Amino acid sequence: MKLRILFNGSCLLVSCLLANSAFAELYKWVGADGKVTYSDIPPPANAKRIETKSISSDAPGINLPPELATAVAQNPVTLYVAPSCIPCNDGRVLLKQLGIPFSEKTVITNEDINKLKQISGDTQLPLLLISNSKFRGFDSAEWRTTLSSAGYPETNKLPKDYRYPAAEPAAPVPPPAVKKEVKKTDPEPKPKQATESGIRF
Repeated sequence: MKLRILFNGSCLLVSCLLANSAFAELYKWVGADGKVTYSDIPPPANAKRIETKSISSDAPGINLPPELATAVAQNPVTLYVAPSCIPCNDGRVLLKQLGIPFSEKTVITNEDINKLKQISGDTQLPLLLISNSKFRGFDSAEWRTTLSSAGYPETNKLPKDYRYPAAEPAAPVPPPAVKKEVKKTDPEPKPKQATESGIRF
């Protein structure tokens, strides 16, 4: 009973934190007593297993319902897709129909493919990540069951004015390196030739 109260209290705290802002830094840590804590305040120095998550929406000021906000905080969803991939489109449509907030990563370049292999160990798309769980290929029944087990509502609870974040490359291109200007040093003066009298000019 005590464990359930602690869990419900943590969920309520997460929901309140997310309800106050469309963008928040959420910290999760395990204290010395083994209790899991969620907070927008950085954890103490002696905390174990620290996680930090940024939760945001493209539409500022939109508050997610408490149940949905808690699921997003604890089990974020990421979808890896490629252009002209029909199963990828089907997966995207399903997530939006269910009202699941998710980040979308596109796999186009060789760098994106290498990143996908690094994360998945495979190149099959779509790839769905729910927290640390990986699902290769589109399986509607499996996705629905897993999302429900992860705490997501079975019906769409997203506010009507919610806007999904824009898709990003799986391997973002790093900004061009800034070239440092090398200061030209004045060449050392050549030693002046001496005349027969020993005077240099």
